[in-house]
Amino acid sequence: MSTSEPVTEADWKRVQASPEFRQLRRRLRNFVFPMTALFLGWYLLYVVLADYAHGFMSTKLVGNINVGLVLGLLQFVSTFVITGLYVRHANRHLDPVADQIRHEVEGTEEGAK
Repeated sequence: MSTSEPVTEADWKRVQASPEFRQLRRRLRNFVFPMTALFLGWYLLYVVLADYAHGFMSTKLVGNINVGLVLGLLQFVSTFVITGLYVRHANRHLDPVADQIRHEVEGTEEGAK
């Protein structure tokens, strides 16, 4: 394909059937599904503790700061950590394959790196 030709539905079907695209999807799923399960488990633990472990969650650590507040703030921290891990994973394992596929479809030479 050259850059002047429009990308057709047949081109996209060919890409979706390619081993490179299957590898890209597998790499994405291998990161996203476990990380999602881990985060949802962590969030559910926080909710369950907040609902059923009032004594534990209200344990004061320093001044008016208690366990519940710290765990709640760690929810935000874990979100940023997961985002950073995903960006690193995407830069190393997803973007190179996606760039290669895109360059093959668009017919540019940059994908040959």
